[in-house]
Amino acid sequence: MAGRVEQRFLGRGARAPLEPDCVLEKRRVVITGLGAITPLGNSYPTFWEGLVTGRSGVGPTMAFDPSKLSTRISAEIKDFDPDALFGRRDARRMDRYAQFALAAAREALEDAKFPDDPEVRDRTGAIVATGIGGIITVENTTFEVGPTQRWDRISPFFVPMLMGNAASAQISMNFGLRGPVFAVGSACASANDAFTVAYDKIVLGDAIAIVTGGSEATVIPTAMGGFCSMKAMTTRNDDPTHASRPFDKERDGFVLGEGAGVLVLEDREFALARGARIYAEVLGYGQSADAFHIAQPDPESRGVILAMQRALERSGVAPEQVGYVNAHGTSTPLGDKAESQAIERVFGEHATSGKLAVSSTKSMHGHLLGAAGAIEGIATALALHHGIVPPTTNYEVPDPECTLDYVPNVARKVDLSVAMSNGFGFGGHNTTVVFGKHA
Repeated sequence: MAGRVEQRFLGRGARAPLEPDCVLEKRRVVITGLGAITPLGNSYPTFWEGLVTGRSGVGPTMAFDPSKLSTRISAEIKDFDPDALFGRRDARRMDRYAQFALAAAREALEDAKFPDDPEVRDRTGAIVATGIGGIITVENTTFEVGPTQRWDRISPFFVPMLMGNAASAQISMNFGLRGPVFAVGSACASANDAFTVAYDKIVLGDAIAIVTGGSEATVIPTAMGGFCSMKAMTTRNDDPTHASRPFDKERDGFVLGEGAGVLVLEDREFALARGARIYAEVLGYGQSADAFHIAQPDPESRGVILAMQRALERSGVAPEQVGYVNAHGTSTPLGDKAESQAIERVFGEHATSGKLAVSSTKSMHGHLLGAAGAIEGIATALALHHGIVPPTTNYEVPDPECTLDYVPNVARKVDLSVAMSNGFGFGGHNTTVVFGKHA
C-alpha cells in the first residue's frame, strides 16, 4: 500500500477524528481469510472437502469414558497437537478452546496474506466468540484440586485460561492486533453475534479489519452430562455417522461437536487496494430475542422470523434474491420444526418454489455451540465463492412439519448471489447474517 490508500486507512483514520464524510460513508465489509479446526479436518480446505462430499465427523467419544452417559458419541477434533503448534510451555497456558481459536486464526491470517505492518495491525481487532469458554480448565482443576481441598495450589494461569475473552486476547498478542479486542457470548448464537459486532466496527470506521469467529471445546463429562440430563442430545449411539439428521422425521437430538472457525473481515476498499482475494461480502444482519424460554424455541417462531426479516431489511435484500439458507438445524425435534416454519413464513412462495436451498451442515460436523456460526459462516462464504451448496446428510424420512428443500445427502451446484446463515442460542438469542457474492 502506498500514497492515497495508506493515508486513507492508516493516517487520517488512525490519528485524527473521522471527518463528516467518513462518518456518512457506508463502508463495505468483505471476507478475505478463512481458518478452521473442525471434526472434518484441521484446515478450511479439508473442512470444505468434507462438507461437499458428505463425510461425517461423528464417532464414539474418545476424550473420556462416556459409558455412564445416555449419549456416548460426539464430533471430536482429531490429530490436534497443541505442543507442536505453540510449544509445550505456551500450550499449557491455554485452554483447549483458545488453542483451537489461535490455530484457526493463524490459518485465516495466512490465507488472507494479511499485511505484517504495525500501522495496519494497530487498526485490526480480534472479536472471537465462545458460548462456554474455558470449561475444560474448570473441570480439570476441580477434579485435580478438589479431592485434596488445597485450593491455594490452583495454577496462577487458572483464571486467564478459563476466561471467555482468552481466545481473542491470545490472537491479539500472538499477531500484534491492537484494534478492538474482546469476546461475545450468547450461547449457540455467539459466533453469529461476533460477526455482527465485527461488521459494525468496520462499517463505523473503528477498524479496517477484524479477525472474528468462534471457538468451543466442551466434549467433557460435565458438559455432556448436562446436555444428557436435558435430553437434548441424540441417543443413536450404535450408528454415530447417521445420528445427526436435521429436519428428518426420525431426528432425536443433536450431536455435540468441538472446534473453531475464524474469518478475516476487512474494509472492502482496503482489501482491494492491497490486492486481497475476496471470498464473499457481508451484507448485513438481523437480531432478535424469543422472550419465551431459556432453552426451548418459541413454538410460533416469532423471534426467528424477526431476525431473518431484519437481516433482509438491513442488507437491502429481497427474499427472492436469497438462494441458500445455512440453517441452524441442530437435529432437535422442536428446533428444526420452528426454524423450518419460520423460513417458510419469511420467504413465502420462494421457500417452496424449489429456488431456495436450505441445508444444515451440523449433519456432518455436529453442533459446535458458540463456534457453530463461525464454521457455518465459512461454509456459507465458500458456497457463494464456489457455487456449491453443501448437503443435509442423513435425510431419509421426510417430516410433514418440515417441508423445504433441504438439499438431501448430495451437494448441489447452484448459481448463488445471496445466502444467509442462522444462529440461535439458549436464552432465546437469534442472529441471522447475510452474505453476498462479491462483485
